[in-house]
Amino acid sequence: MTDMLTYPEVTHWAVPFFIAAILAELLWIVIKGRGGRYETRDALTSLLMGAGNVTSTILLGFVAYSFFMALWAITPLDLGTSTWVVALCFVLDDLRYYWVHRFGHRIRWVWASHVNHHSSQHYNLTTALRQTWTGTFTFMMIVRAPLILLGFHPAMVLFCGGLNLIYQFWIHTEAIGKLPRWFEAVMNTPSHHRVHHGRNPRYLDANYAGVFIVWDRMFGTFVPELDSEKVDYGLVHNLGTFNPIRVAFHEWIGIFRDITRPDLTWRERLMYALAPPGWSHDGSRDTSERIKRKHLAQHPEDSGTPGFDPRP
Repeated sequence: MTDMLTYPEVTHWAVPFFIAAILAELLWIVIKGRGGRYETRDALTSLLMGAGNVTSTILLGFVAYSFFMALWAITPLDLGTSTWVVALCFVLDDLRYYWVHRFGHRIRWVWASHVNHHSSQHYNLTTALRQTWTGTFTFMMIVRAPLILLGFHPAMVLFCGGLNLIYQFWIHTEAIGKLPRWFEAVMNTPSHHRVHHGRNPRYLDANYAGVFIVWDRMFGTFVPELDSEKVDYGLVHNLGTFNPIRVAFHEWIGIFRDITRPDLTWRERLMYALAPPGWSHDGSRDTSERIKRKHLAQHPEDSGTPGFDPRP
C-alpha cells in the first residue's frame, strides 16, 4: 500500500494566475464599460476572506488529513497512481463536491460555513476568493471517506480537490457570456454559476456543480440563466456589512441564538441547526421552497418554467 504520496500544492501555484486574471477582468470592465462591477470595499472583503481561508487551512488542515490517513490505514484497497486513477478520482471527487455543496444549501449547520461565499452583492473574480474560515467545523470531510476507502490515496483526493477549486475560479465573472452549447451541456460555466449566486426565487438552490454541470442535470437541480431575468446577486437577506469577521461568523451566531431560545423542544433546537436555512419553529421565516411558493402565488404564469419545475 502506498503510504507516502505527495502532489504539488496546486492552489498555491495558481495564485499568480488569480491575481493576473482579476487585473485583466478589472481592465476589461474599465475599457468596455460592461461585464461586471467592482466595489473597492466589497473586493477587499473578498480578498480578506480568501486570506483567512488560507490561514484556517494551515491551522486546521491537519484535522481532515489525519482523519483521511486513519481511513487509509484501514482500507485494504489501493488503486495506485496511474493517470486513469487520477482522472477517475477527479470525476468522483467532483460528484462529492456536488453533494457537499448541496448539503451546504440545505443544512443550516453547513450553510453557516458556506453562506459567506454568497454574501457579496457583486459577481466578479474576487468573489471566488470569498471562502469559508470554518469549513472544518461542518464535518463535511466525512463525504470524502468513501473515496479513500475505495483506494484513492488522501494526497490524490486533496490534489483533485485543489484542481476542482482552481477550475471554479474563472466561472465567477460576468465578463464571459454563454459558451458553445456543447460546453454548456457538460461543464460548469460562468452562466451556470451566475444562476447559483442569484437571490431571485427562480434561481435559489440551483446549479451546485463544481466542474461538471451534468450532476445538476442528473439530480434535477439545473436551472439555466434566462435572458429575460437578470441575476440579482447576494443573500435573500443581505448583510449590509463589509466586516470580514461578521461575514465569517454571523450565521454561526444566528444558530447559537436560535438553539438557545427559551421554551423550545429539543427537536426544535435540533431543527434550527439541521433544517434548511430559513426554517423556524413558528413559521415566521421563509425557506427557499416557501419563497418559491410565495412567488408563484403572485406570478402563477411562472409555474412549470425553469426554477419552478417540480424537484425530486
